Amino acid sequence: MLRLVRSRIRTAAFALSAVAALTFGGTAATAATAATGAAAAPAPAAAKQGPTSVAYVEVNNNSMLNVGKYTLANGGGNVFDVAVVFAANINYDTGTKAAYLHFNENVQRVLDNAATEIRPLQRKGIKVVLSVLGNHQGAGFANFPSQQAASAFAKKLSDAVAKYGLDGIDFDDEYAEYGNNGTGQPNDSSFVHLVTALRANMPDKIISLYNIGPAASRLSYGGVDVSSKFDYAWNPYYGTWQVPRMALPKSKLSPAAVEIGRTSQSAVADLARRTVSEGYGVYLTYNLDGANRSADVSAFTRELYGSNAVYTP
Repeated sequence: MLRLVRSRIRTAAFALSAVAALTFGGTAATAATAATGAAAAPAPAAAKQGPTSVAYVEVNNNSMLNVGKYTLANGGGNVFDVAVVFAANINYDTGTKAAYLHFNENVQRVLDNAATEIRPLQRKGIKVVLSVLGNHQGAGFANFPSQQAASAFAKKLSDAVAKYGLDGIDFDDEYAEYGNNGTGQPNDSSFVHLVTALRANMPDKIISLYNIGPAASRLSYGGVDVSSKFDYAWNPYYGTWQVPRMALPKSKLSPAAVEIGRTSQSAVADLARRTVSEGYGVYLTYNLDGANRSADVSAFTRELYGSNAVYTP
């Protein structure tokens, strides 16, 4: 059965009281980076051949450190290559009539404690990116009214990456509820302007797309197609196979998507086998928790890497 909405109760962050809007500029971001620590240079990870494995973590309930607890029995390489902090939000200020970046108390805790929540993963060679999600307030990636407004939000995103020593941004255009608070409906230029500005701000960082919502179908405007500005795009429907329709090579796409502990191990294995047989380069997982999920994880690592997964608490 398709899981069209993630189990995310989400964490819409909305139900939590803590708000952190990013208003710092370049100088403040530089100072804050010094205070929190820039991304540590990773130690060389054990060699691993095969697709890139991605793990979304619901930080309202689970620790990012769980991503680093899985290695391959054969060779000792990391099972996961990319860890996604799920999730920050795009919120709307009705006074200024502008979107801003919001962290609920759990996301803020992870970021404030980057030294213990993020750096250990990066030292293992695991990239850590921040997912950004709508929050029922009418603000979304697809309805910026001008290039200037889109660029201003892109600056907030890249400032967050710099401040907290992250490896990139993941876009998830769900729950925006376009039109709320008098906001506009999706337009064709908004997401193109946003992604273009973000890529200019952080040319060497990851930009990924959870391939859903109005933004995902608006990747071209005015002769500019931003598909090539993404590092990855993935299917948003767990337990299914769906190739993201964008102009990226297979090496950057994940048609497979699974929810760990909910998608059956046989389906997990089948989707991994198909990923390899059809030559795709990414395998997406969602909702890695703190339990020993080595059986669920091994169901795909055997097919992707020819090895069981080992869990080390």
